[in-house]
Amino acid sequence: MFKKFRNISLTVCLLILIFSIQASADNPKIPVSVGNQKISGYLIEDKTMIPLLEFCKIMDSNSYISSYSGGVVSVKTRGITVSAKSGDFYIEANGRCFYTEVSCRLIGNTLYVPIRAAARAFNSAVTWNDASRSVTVKDYGGVCAPADKVYWDGSVLWLSRIIYAESRGEPLLGKIAVGNVVMNRVESYQFPNTIYSVIFDRKYGIQFTPVATGSIYNNANAECIRAAKMVLEGTSVNDGVLYFVNPAIATNSWVQKNRKFAFAIGNHHFYY
Repeated sequence: MFKKFRNISLTVCLLILIFSIQASADNPKIPVSVGNQKISGYLIEDKTMIPLLEFCKIMDSNSYISSYSGGVVSVKTRGITVSAKSGDFYIEANGRCFYTEVSCRLIGNTLYVPIRAAARAFNSAVTWNDASRSVTVKDYGGVCAPADKVYWDGSVLWLSRIIYAESRGEPLLGKIAVGNVVMNRVESYQFPNTIYSVIFDRKYGIQFTPVATGSIYNNANAECIRAAKMVLEGTSVNDGVLYFVNPAIATNSWVQKNRKFAFAIGNHHFYY
């Protein structure tokens, strides 16, 4: 039994080592400077990825992993919690949610995250030097403002509810795109200028089916809340889309006939 366990352990260690070697070979190392301290990252999918805990310890030497639950690594640093999970496309910090564009991932047994999203947790500036292929982080000694100082009253609530009601079965980008439609309408002279008033707009009839069915009042799940926060942080699939439909179940073809097609994500088609 012990021999079998030892063999399994050896196999796991070899797989981790092989994965680490592949990561080093396939993705160039990128030096990252924070003041007079340095850390090594990898260039993966055109994004500089850095080890989350090591980066936090550079920003605050007292940083430590406060929990590791359900695959989520949470680091206590400078009085806030920064969390990420392998496979996810966001980092959470101080109640906020920052889109990472590429997924966080394990290299060996270390969680790596995109540098720009990680730096946002500390309200720090990131500069890429193309000539030296290196990154410099300007640390101002602070952290990102808390969620209740950034997201105005009701914005996360109503935006997450419309995202949940319209696209809870869609991929993350599909959820973000639905949120973009609402925010693009807020910015457009053609529609009301608040999230709530856009969702409940009745100028040309009910704009969103969940308002008619009442499902707009259902509480959103965690992923839809995160998607809403990412949209409020400025994450956008497209700044021009104003409409979306699911052509498989749509009962009104006005949008398809009168608006310009933009793109499709999951079951939804988006229009300008």
